[in-house]
Amino acid sequence: MAEIKRCGWCEGDALYEAYHDKEWGVPVLDDETLFEFLTLETFQAGLSWITVLRKRNNFRQAFDNFDYRKIAQYKEARITELMQNSGIIRNQMKIRATVTNAQEFMKIQDEFGSFSKYIWQFVDGKPIQNEIEDYRKAPATTEISDKLSKDLKKRGFKFVGSTVIYAHMQATGMVNDHELSCFRYAEIKKIGEQVSI
Repeated sequence: MAEIKRCGWCEGDALYEAYHDKEWGVPVLDDETLFEFLTLETFQAGLSWITVLRKRNNFRQAFDNFDYRKIAQYKEARITELMQNSGIIRNQMKIRATVTNAQEFMKIQDEFGSFSKYIWQFVDGKPIQNEIEDYRKAPATTEISDKLSKDLKKRGFKFVGSTVIYAHMQATGMVNDHELSCFRYAEIKKIGEQVSI
């Protein structure tokens, strides 16, 4: 049986490969999943994605299954409790940012009808199909991630620099940055062609 060709960044780690094969780059249109990814990406700032991925279930338990409605209501006692949780990344600024981001997330929903409609407008409702030959040559930021990052910051979001936002765009399929030789490239491209927002 021929060996599966994957993007170079995930090879050799079963958890990473499973995430790459099933989730990375698949267009995400529902607000709950978009908030989960946004939260995980903000915790990733300055760290590697695999570090966050390994703690994903712990984050899910600690943050009420990423329910932004509940997170938006967190008080000081809950933040203190989260700071004691060794299963997550105990960065007080990022924990506080998650609460702020949940509150701002709901304001965007009120304004646009959904966070999905808001964020996908930055790519005109269609995934951008890049042609990356080597993942190391993929951009860390783009004009679109700069623009989106700036807009989110203006709205009060925290830890949403352009690099974090581009990683979010890659993860949630706003851009297809699978390597051309990767078995997922064509699959994701096909899924992307069906997206309509």
